[in-house]
Amino acid sequence: MQTITGTDTEKARHFLINGELVAIPTETVYGLAANALDENAVVKIFEAKNRPSFNPLIVHVGSWQAAQKYVQHIPAKAKLLAEKFTPGPLTFLLEKKSIIPDIVTAGSEKVAIRIPDHPLTLSLLQTLDFPLAAPSANPFGYISPTTAQHVLQNFAGKIPYILEGGAASIGLESTIIGFNENEQPLLYRSGGISIEAIEAVLNEKFLPAPTSPQKNPETSGQLESHYAPHTPLYTGDIDELKKQFAGKQMASISFTKHFEAIDTDKQFVLSGEGSLAEAARNLFAALRAIDTMNVEVILAEKFPDEGIGRAINDRLGRAQAKNKP
Repeated sequence: MQTITGTDTEKARHFLINGELVAIPTETVYGLAANALDENAVVKIFEAKNRPSFNPLIVHVGSWQAAQKYVQHIPAKAKLLAEKFTPGPLTFLLEKKSIIPDIVTAGSEKVAIRIPDHPLTLSLLQTLDFPLAAPSANPFGYISPTTAQHVLQNFAGKIPYILEGGAASIGLESTIIGFNENEQPLLYRSGGISIEAIEAVLNEKFLPAPTSPQKNPETSGQLESHYAPHTPLYTGDIDELKKQFAGKQMASISFTKHFEAIDTDKQFVLSGEGSLAEAARNLFAALRAIDTMNVEVILAEKFPDEGIGRAINDRLGRAQAKNKP
């Protein structure tokens, strides 16, 4: 199969209508999309990514009017947040209608649904009479793609079309929230919309989401090990970690700081200006770049645990999970 990259939404639409996979740009990361109502097409997502079938997918729609076709009820607080933050990197976990196949939700009665904030993908969605199931366009567990080139590296010859939409403007996946039976907000995943911003709109604090078993997560991004490079990654105080890995070829990921005893070309400072938003945009690209280098370990510092910094720390924690002692 030849993989074509382009900006033709009509071509993308053609492939999707015919049950094929298309990589789509969003403001968060690139997604690997299929018709969410076509079980055979959705199976292709799991096969292409080598994704376990117990891990649910996020469904993308072009408007909240469209979302109402697929969910039982949209809580008033969800509507309030949707007015403020969508289109955008906020996903809602809501009770699904039966039209959404169980394969999309891994058998859960809830579906994760959002409106992406990217002009090409929004334009595409508004020409379709079905929603798109679209996890990140990368092999399962690996670093998420923030450019069309990243997708091509992952899936050249395996999917027919990549919709080229430039580099992702946010660079980390969406924040996922839900609601309990009392319609109190629950946080399932930190992401592109900060917890502080959401709590300010609701004027209340999040409750922790119920802990899901590793083989039965309620939504995407809950597995302990995820977003991981092939090169072992460790987080902490880089000056101390350097001593632990003395004699090994090292690369570093930091917020604003450079370090002695690590080659300059192997140091990735994510924001010289100290911007967490810029650091988030650069994180996955830095991890991918390091994975092409001749290094034995990646040392990453902890970022300020506020705003989108929480999501950066979450991704780094999951990327190093399999390396914990």
